[in-house]
Amino acid sequence: MSFANRTPQPILPKRWMAALLVLFTLFWLGTLDYRKLIKPDEGRYAEIAREMAMSGDLVTPRLNGIKYFEKPPLQYWATAASFNVFGQHDWSARLWPALTSLAGVLLTAYVGMRLWGQRVGFFAAAIQASCLLYYAIGHMNTLDMGLSFFLQAALAGVLLSQKAGLERTEARCWMLLTWIAMGFGILSKGIVTLVICGGTVMLYSLWQRDFTLWKRLEWRWGPLLMLLVCAPWFIAVSLANPEFPHFFFIHEHFQRYLTTTHRRDEPIWYFIPVLIAGGLPWISLQLHALIKPAAAPSGTGGFSSTRLLQAWAVLIFVFFSTSGSKLPSYILPMFPALALLAALKLEHGEMRTNQRHVWIIVLIAFALCLLLPFIKNRGDEVTPPALYAAYMTWIAIGCALWLGCSLAALRAWLKQRKILGVALLSLGGLCASSSVMLGHEELAPSSSSYYLAQQVAEKIPPSAPLYSIEMYDQTLTYYLKRTVTLVQYTDEMEFGLQQEPSLWVPTTTEFVQRWQQSDQAFALMSPDRYNRFVAEGLPMQLVARDTRRVIVQKPAPTQAYAALSHSNPDLNQRVRPLTP
Repeated sequence: MSFANRTPQPILPKRWMAALLVLFTLFWLGTLDYRKLIKPDEGRYAEIAREMAMSGDLVTPRLNGIKYFEKPPLQYWATAASFNVFGQHDWSARLWPALTSLAGVLLTAYVGMRLWGQRVGFFAAAIQASCLLYYAIGHMNTLDMGLSFFLQAALAGVLLSQKAGLERTEARCWMLLTWIAMGFGILSKGIVTLVICGGTVMLYSLWQRDFTLWKRLEWRWGPLLMLLVCAPWFIAVSLANPEFPHFFFIHEHFQRYLTTTHRRDEPIWYFIPVLIAGGLPWISLQLHALIKPAAAPSGTGGFSSTRLLQAWAVLIFVFFSTSGSKLPSYILPMFPALALLAALKLEHGEMRTNQRHVWIIVLIAFALCLLLPFIKNRGDEVTPPALYAAYMTWIAIGCALWLGCSLAALRAWLKQRKILGVALLSLGGLCASSSVMLGHEELAPSSSSYYLAQQVAEKIPPSAPLYSIEMYDQTLTYYLKRTVTLVQYTDEMEFGLQQEPSLWVPTTTEFVQRWQQSDQAFALMSPDRYNRFVAEGLPMQLVARDTRRVIVQKPAPTQAYAALSHSNPDLNQRVRPLTP
């Protein structure tokens, strides 16, 4: 049925839609505090925000007290505000990604509804929310969801501004929204925002052979609004830290993209399995819609919304595939565009074609359920097999729920009950994704420092130095609510330490001297490093340990080390990983 002949039909009465929105919001936000923050990203970005909230310095971000210029500050500001209002909790650390991901789902629903009707908006929101990668990143404290939301808002502004029959003033407002969103995107993760937005318009123009869109981009006021949003911080941080511009723009953008300096080099096909797994349970429909989108009415000046969505998804995938730095979350901004394309395909594609996609998902879910018993549990001294076995139970539950919902969705689809089928398939994806994320808490004894911090929180006085030997644990400083002194370790803090070299200890030899001269001191290190210190006769008293880390203290001056060794015989023995 064509768009012109189709009468929009409501999904549910308004009261039921409001109730559904409330339930979905509770589901989306209700589990943020269940899992402990994990290394590295969750701990890193929570700690930067914690230090910002404590210092009140909103200009110069610091990680472990060291200047940290790798990313702009928008999420740090939001999380610091969350800590100031709600206190320091795991859920308040994750609040910004959770809220922006929720807002992204609602924005997709709004765009779909405004352009193509309520059913398309509902389908698109259901698809986007239940994709594994989107759900997972929306419940983790990383910067990628905030960037994805503002990129999506910029895309939405262009789509809505080009709707046919729109008044000039309204169209102009939507396009100016695009520029404002780009400003916030730059404040979220840098000038990659300009590359994606500008590259998409360029690819669209070449692909569609339509260059008239460039004339409607509000060049007069748009760039000014974008700069008003993002430029003040860049000016302020550059004035306070003259070394910032070169590091941020050259090292963190061009060198990150063009080289493997960040040790995230992966093959060019890296994002293919990421997209396939991350797009479940809708990936077959999304790829079909990307390659062969459903027909949609033209907008202002013959503008093609589906072609812009295609260009957006393709540009993001190709751009990051050719980068020298790759992480799974980099392609996250594809998913709103894929959701809208897939929703259009659901609404206006042939029923038989859509049913085939449901069959594919049922078969994938069934295959995973069959393969789970044969998947060998991973495990080593750092992460014991028992932890993985417990996590596999959660994954098995998720797969079973996914299979059950997929079978119910298939039954609904065979009975021509499309709306119910979409709802059930989305529910299955949400349940499976939630189970995978909640179950990851089983690995927390290895992936988080929460439990180690609980052992030592009251034993380390705030005035006592705490050294971190040849390592930096991204979650320990957050849970201990204090910084550490790095010893013979720089990694991502190398640039900051070059600016303030007094904030670290360059060698273990210097650390040993400080340790011996201290009346009271504590140190974090690996079990192997601890064994070497003990073998060298350095006085240390074991305070706490887990499978990856050991925390020791300097024995009291009145105690002889021999007495300590006698009363604590395991001090001279190899530290063995704990068994959970």
